[in-house]
Parts: sequence; structure tokens; C-alpha cells
Amino acid sequence: MTLSARCELRLAGVHEDLVRVVRNAAEGGARFRVTADGGVRTLEQQRRLFERGATKTMQSRHLTGHAVDVVPLDDAGNVSWAWSLFFPLADAFRAASIAEGVPVVWGGAWGQLMSDYANAKAGQAAYVARMREQGRKPFLDGPHFELFRARYP
Repeated sequence: MTLSARCELRLAGVHEDLVRVVRNAAEGGARFRVTADGGVRTLEQQRRLFERGATKTMQSRHLTGHAVDVVPLDDAGNVSWAWSLFFPLADAFRAASIAEGVPVVWGGAWGQLMSDYANAKAGQAAYVARMREQGRKPFLDGPHFELFRARYP
């Protein structure tokens, strides 16, 4: 599968390495769409998302083109926010990240590279356990994929 023209437009300004990962996931058969605010955001777009609670930060990697938000498609080709569909999507992005040699962090398993866990469910379980051990509530952001800060400041 290739990305739609709309998805390609929404990737304008996103770091080329992350775009390669997105395209690789699509070519590998992952079915998803880049969300309307899923590529590069202006400070004003970020502020609006922050004010309505759709994001937790004003320091988003979307502001610099180092993040992308995608949402899976169900069997009928419709956008779906069902968590059960985010796991195979994240697994496709994990495989694409490894294939492209681009370190990516998934919002469903913060604090670890996708290449550091066997699959998305395991990565998320480790993240949730780590947060609970620290007495913190996990923040699960299934659509979010970003370049690893240490390599892409």
C-alpha cells in the first residue's frame, strides 16, 4: 500500500528519516492515515490542541517536524481509534523503524525505543508497569511516533 496524496501532504516538513519510516510501514501493508494535525504543527495549532486537552505539552516534537500522528484503518477502510488496532500499527512502525535504521519512540510506550521491545503490547506493558512503580499515571498516545531525541535533538 502507498500513502494517499492527502497523507503525503500532511507529511510536508516532517523530518525525512521519519517520513521514510512512515512510507516503509505503508509499503509493508500497514493501513493508516496521517491525522489532520499529525505532521508539522504551528505554535498556534499546538496551543489549540493543548487548550482542549488533546496534547499534554507545548514542547511537542510536531513543532520541529520530529513527530507524526497516524490512526489505523479498520477492515472496511474507516479510521478507527480502537486500541486493538494500534498494536498491529505500532508493530508495523517498529519493523519499519528497524528496517530503515531510524530510532523511533511510540507514544504507547514512552521512554524506550521501539527496537528495544519484542512487540507493541510488550513495550506498552513495560511502560505502564514502570509508570505504576513510580506512582505515576501512564499517558498512552497510540497515534504518536517520534524520532529519538538523543539522535535527533
